[in-house]
Amino acid sequence: MKFGVVIFPGSNCDHDMQYALADVLNQEVVELWHKDTDLKNCDAIAIPGGFSFGDYLRSGALARFSPLMQEVIKFANQGGFVFGVCNGFQILCESGLLPGALLHNDSQKFICKNQYIRAEHYDNAMTSLVPKNKILNIPIAHGEGKYYASNEVIAELVENKQIIWRYCDSDGELSEKANPNGSTMNIAGICNKNRNVFG
Repeated sequence: MKFGVVIFPGSNCDHDMQYALADVLNQEVVELWHKDTDLKNCDAIAIPGGFSFGDYLRSGALARFSPLMQEVIKFANQGGFVFGVCNGFQILCESGLLPGALLHNDSQKFICKNQYIRAEHYDNAMTSLVPKNKILNIPIAHGEGKYYASNEVIAELVENKQIIWRYCDSDGELSEKANPNGSTMNIAGICNKNRNVFG
């Protein structure tokens, strides 16, 4: 596959994303600057973490208006695969490709640590190869990582099996203690209804 890694002023995990895709997964990777309007025939788009445009206004609020994001939105609406990590997740919510929003952590502090997560559903491209009941220990680093949506949206996410990752403890148990930021239902990741956009 050919992956496009989106770069905004303030992105700081784009090299990590390129390394993971190119060196670890052995995929073709191209950089996509936020002012570009050409997705360079990519099969999938990755939006990395960082502080796009300094996170002024809200995290991801300005990035959604970039020329490239208008093309990413069209690409996603035509079924193209898009995934965002950290600030990328925030940008996908701000752009309307994913429901809900990412708010300030309950602690009002920036969190940087390893965190356990578990896959909730396996019928999507993001989790289909994760062994059932496998608990992953991943690094997290965010000040605005608390996933929030209205009760109606949460009910839709549950019904449509769009909640794909949840924060948990080392045994896979969900609890307030295992929730690092106060995310609704310990939500760590979701997808859209068509299962082609992931955050």
